[in-house]
Amino acid sequence: MNNIPANEAKISAQAVAAFASTPNPRLRQVVQGLVRHLHAFASEVELTEEEWLEGIRFLTDTGRMCDGAVRQEFILLSDVIGLSMLVDAINHRATETATETTVFGPFYIAGMPERSHGENMAFTPGDQALVVGRVLDAGGEPIANAVLDVWQTAENGMYSGQDPEQPPTNLRGRYRTDATGHFAIRTIMPVSYPIPTDGPVGRLLQASDRHPWRPAHLHFMVMAPGHRTLVTHLFNHDDPYLDSDVVFGVKDSLKVVYQPCQANHALASVHDINGTFRLASYDFVLERETP
Repeated sequence: MNNIPANEAKISAQAVAAFASTPNPRLRQVVQGLVRHLHAFASEVELTEEEWLEGIRFLTDTGRMCDGAVRQEFILLSDVIGLSMLVDAINHRATETATETTVFGPFYIAGMPERSHGENMAFTPGDQALVVGRVLDAGGEPIANAVLDVWQTAENGMYSGQDPEQPPTNLRGRYRTDATGHFAIRTIMPVSYPIPTDGPVGRLLQASDRHPWRPAHLHFMVMAPGHRTLVTHLFNHDDPYLDSDVVFGVKDSLKVVYQPCQANHALASVHDINGTFRLASYDFVLERETP
């Protein structure tokens, strides 16, 4: 990049300078940085006109795959190139005591039903599971009435909203902690699944000889007044895709063990579970909101 011809360097400098009068200083910084790096990229790889045009087609196709509700192909693209996790890392430089964050993902749906302590959110078959734990502040004190917005795929690897055979609220819900900060969620065992490959992101993965699989996980968005909202996953500790998650979202601190439990387990009667089930336990720690 040190040997860029003078006329090319002049074009890049002019493009950056064109945004110098942008009134909003943050917008000016972001746009000028974007232009600078895009020009440097094009010069580094010596982008051809056909490659530039193919890139335009790719981005156009990506936009066409977004439906504004469930399918968000641009977030999927951001995920598979690691940009989502990089932005997550930049924006969540948490203290050592706070639960680690990970990608939000493209399949969240707002407005899911409020569910009671230990209520079952699974309306499709699967191995029964119970997830329990607490929500704590950074000092280890329990947070009462914290909201845990939870979502996961069914056994077929699809989320409600993707799959017309599933009820819209299947494997989704908003739980709250009790007065002692405890929560309980009845569900089914999460399964590993491939991200959608029927669009431009799938074509990119295929051309790059990458697999599309995510390790089994349960999504959480945990919220409490005065605390920073936490977006994270809990991953099955023994999933074969933990070391090659297509969206780079796995962190060791977010792995949980689902212990096998018999039908006579004490929690089975408490939560009206019939038969054997798996039990996972995890405590979420929230950071205080900064002014």
